Amino acid sequence: MTTILSIQSSVAYGHVGNSAATFPLMRLGVEVWPVLTVHFSNNTSYPSKRGPLLAPSDVAEVVTGIDELGVLAQVDAVLTGYQGAPEMGAEILRIVALVKERNPKAVWCCDPVMGDVGRGMYVLPGIPEFMRDHVVPAADILTPNHYELDYLTGRETHTVADVLGAADALRAQGPGTVLVTSVVAEGADPDTVMMVAVGEQGAWSVTTPLLERSFTGSGDLTASVFLASLLEDESLETAVGRTAAVVYSVLEKTTELGRRELALVPAQDELIAPSHTFEVRRLR
Repeated sequence: MTTILSIQSSVAYGHVGNSAATFPLMRLGVEVWPVLTVHFSNNTSYPSKRGPLLAPSDVAEVVTGIDELGVLAQVDAVLTGYQGAPEMGAEILRIVALVKERNPKAVWCCDPVMGDVGRGMYVLPGIPEFMRDHVVPAADILTPNHYELDYLTGRETHTVADVLGAADALRAQGPGTVLVTSVVAEGADPDTVMMVAVGEQGAWSVTTPLLERSFTGSGDLTASVFLASLLEDESLETAVGRTAAVVYSVLEKTTELGRRELALVPAQDELIAPSHTFEVRRLR
């Protein structure tokens, strides 16, 4: 059985971080070992929140405890998202190295959460530079959005060709696979949004309708489904198509129900058999 060590934030109410990743991955048949970096009452888009921010040493203690059980070699992949502070990022790098020491075939999938179009950077100072200088070279799979792609490569990308060039630049630094989400390209239908996946097998894009609202946790869901698909030995083409279908179907259900938080439980069947499928176009 596929096993993922997921080091992310957690909320009691709603679905972001591990609270957006654990249930979908389990529903997909993946064993998940969640390690929490924070445990908040709710996500930070609300006017207030409560709960503890865990220290890097706390996270290290949890992973050390797992390692002492002698089971860390069972981990097929480490999944990470929002890292909080550079100190937490440094601890995550150490944990990834330990997992790979126990299982050299294990991979690290990182969603380099930093910012987005219209919002700019929304992480603490030092995180963007840490992502660019330390995380990118160490990650095996990277899932930036369009805004994060531009920052990590120091480029302004406007066309699909630009995005491919930037993804190639990222891959040249370390990650074998790059999934760029929320791509808005010149000449594209303004009522659509695109994903672009680039790897050794080639490059593909999937375009889905644009839902006119924002979703917290959608990036966490995307990275989870994409990683699970790749770990099932699916081709990159199949993985990006499946990811787009699942995520869009869940977001549509969330919108239909008028939910602010992802409707993961009502939409759980969409994780297995999504209502929508989309054409996967080979770019090269």
